[in-house]
Amino acid sequence: MFDFAKKLQKIWHRLGPGLITGAADDEPSAIATYSIAGAKFGYRFLWIALFSLPFMIAIQEMSGRIGRVSNRGLAGNMKKFYPRWLMFLIAALIVGANTINIGADMSGMSQALAMIAPFPEKITAIIMTVIILLITVFLPYKKIFAIFKWLALTLFAYIFATFSIHQNWSEILRHTFVPNFILNRDFFLILTAFMGTTLSPYLYFWQANQEVEEKTIEQCKPGKICRLRPATEEDLHSLKLDTRIGMTFSNIITFFIIALAASTLFRAGLHNIETLKDAAEALKPLAGEYSYLLFTIGIIGSGFLAIPVLAGSAAYVVAEVFGWSEGLNKSFTKAKEFYGVIIASAVIGLLIPLLGFHPIKALFYTSILYGIIAPVLILMVMHMANNKKVVGEHINSRTVNILGYMTFCIMTFFAVLIFFIL
Repeated sequence: MFDFAKKLQKIWHRLGPGLITGAADDEPSAIATYSIAGAKFGYRFLWIALFSLPFMIAIQEMSGRIGRVSNRGLAGNMKKFYPRWLMFLIAALIVGANTINIGADMSGMSQALAMIAPFPEKITAIIMTVIILLITVFLPYKKIFAIFKWLALTLFAYIFATFSIHQNWSEILRHTFVPNFILNRDFFLILTAFMGTTLSPYLYFWQANQEVEEKTIEQCKPGKICRLRPATEEDLHSLKLDTRIGMTFSNIITFFIIALAASTLFRAGLHNIETLKDAAEALKPLAGEYSYLLFTIGIIGSGFLAIPVLAGSAAYVVAEVFGWSEGLNKSFTKAKEFYGVIIASAVIGLLIPLLGFHPIKALFYTSILYGIIAPVLILMVMHMANNKKVVGEHINSRTVNILGYMTFCIMTFFAVLIFFIL
């Protein structure tokens, strides 16, 4: 028992950007999308949580390896190897989509907190934004990283909530391993949003830059000029393990969010969710106080993790495009522009809950926007990960290339399909 605890502790210490990226993928916009899928179509979306996993792992491993080997994030490599107009277009789309996502996530979080504490939603949104910014801007990187890792564990709330109510496990298993399509507009609209939020492009940028941050922390003393050493096979092995665990964790949570919504909302005939608040409140009489509380805790915890990731990935993109000093390991005074983008993204995003925009629609259509952006970014990540000028000898294996091109084809199909659906 003691040996098992030591092994578990060792694995926990080795987990880093992969775990945080995977957990951030299950942010409030994802919870909204998966809840919509479960409420509207029952268990029919469960198989996609399993189907999408190898594609997530492949893309995130490539992104992390690009950062770890090249010592630059994706935007930094785009700036060096791609046309400027394409770099600026991708940067604008990512920053815009992330800012909308931040606001919609903040709205979902403030609604969730208002359900378990008697605070006005708008005041709550302001307070939570201030807390998130204080943590992200002023705490040392290692403390931020530790907080993110522990926040990831709040997503276990969805597993506990699902097991707290009666489930038809034979039906769940059947829908997990047997693909199930419904040939209508709503199904493919939700499927496109599902894939867009599961393979969210901002996560590619985030993990690549986090690998650079981790490498800098490992090899450089604060305040000293440092030349980063080449990535070792041990570094890349740890990256693979971290990413695979993180993405698997992400999709397990996805699975249980869908199962929870399907076994309660869909079963009760509540097929159309308007807000995350509606989803949580509908759970209360159907699944009990315990599941209701766990659902809302999951929204709040995931938001506190995801909003810094969204704002941070936007800041990394902008800082690399303009050549600014960057990194959460730097103090505010040494990376003012970088932190300025984080603050601006959060404050602009805050306007969504303050002005009363419909959060579930913003979350849902942001997922669709990510689905449209994803194919271009996947192709660029594939090119970088096979370019020896970027990753040296650490180019993709044949298996990773096959998975990468399959991901590109799938996401391109959905990106084209969405224009016909809309």
